[in-house]
Amino acid sequence: MVDADPTLSTSHSFYDVARHGILQVAGEDRYGRRVVTFSCCRMPPSHELNHQRLLEYKKNLKALYVVHPTSFIKVLWNLFRPLISHKFGKKVTYFSSLRELREHLQCDQLPVPLEVLRYDEKLRSLHEGGPPPSTKTPPPRPPLPTQQFGVSLQYLKDKNQGELIPPVLRLTVTYLREKGLHTEGLFRRSASAQTVRLVQRLLDQGKPVNFDDYGDIHVPAVILKTFLRELPQPLLTFEAYERVMGITNVESSLRVTHCRQILRSLPEHNYAVLRYLVAFLHAVSQESILNKMTSSNLACVFGLNLIWPSQGTSSLSALLPLNLFTELLIEYYETIFSGHEGPGERALGPADAGGQGSHHIRGCGGTDPPQPSPGLSSLRVP
Repeated sequence: MVDADPTLSTSHSFYDVARHGILQVAGEDRYGRRVVTFSCCRMPPSHELNHQRLLEYKKNLKALYVVHPTSFIKVLWNLFRPLISHKFGKKVTYFSSLRELREHLQCDQLPVPLEVLRYDEKLRSLHEGGPPPSTKTPPPRPPLPTQQFGVSLQYLKDKNQGELIPPVLRLTVTYLREKGLHTEGLFRRSASAQTVRLVQRLLDQGKPVNFDDYGDIHVPAVILKTFLRELPQPLLTFEAYERVMGITNVESSLRVTHCRQILRSLPEHNYAVLRYLVAFLHAVSQESILNKMTSSNLACVFGLNLIWPSQGTSSLSALLPLNLFTELLIEYYETIFSGHEGPGERALGPADAGGQGSHHIRGCGGTDPPQPSPGLSSLRVP
């Protein structure tokens, strides 16, 4: 594989492909697998490039992420799916926006073409001021007394005898602490969308849910992320957004202190819930030898679920500070949250505490955070 390079020798065996910049190596995913982007918008006509040459990249494919799929592509996929092996079919995932892709890959390292960025921005403008329709479902009006998703923390507190920790959060965290800490790729892997919607509906109706019934540890993990993402206001609040974005401008030795200062400005309820959640994420990171979810990897998954701007969605350039802030919270949990309880906040139990950590803050790929760069239309993880 060769990146597009104007100095590339015309005698190189892959010059005809590389000169168009269609395929580019873009670092590694969170499992250390090489990521290759395939930019369909750069595909030349067949008389300029033998398209069969591109099939040489299909070997050893572990996952295929298709961003901005057209209706035609979806129709073709449905038509030919019966003829495609089940094993390959499980590798294909469609994303309607770059935002959705960020939960699976470190977008900062992807060479996204300008045309793709503009198209993504155009799609986002269609939903200006609101979240993508695929990620949030508004609750009924008025909400059910047992409603769990899409309602405020205050609503949940009022409907649950003053309990600060929302029932869904406590249910999922308790289950995952007991049965999921050693699961490889916890929070990174998806679950059946149909199953997730079913569980959401049961929880919203106040009906009991036993995650053992679904035989998939990733169901409660996705439910937890969905709960955070569907809060009317992010857990870290809209007011803290600009201060969080400024973390990269703070001297490295002062960043933990900066995090503590931001958390002091949070409402008591938000702080209690955040502390409970981060204590659990810290415990997950302590088992990273088995689950591969370091504080850096967890930050890449949870950053966008903890805070977002009041208008529109977070840009690609916001990922670096957002993930860095989240990683600091997880990595230095005991330092950041110790000796700091909001007025009237009850202490959390021992089961919510984690161990100490003092590692170098890294990017989602396990390296130093890269600078944001433009990047893609569809990509492969070989």
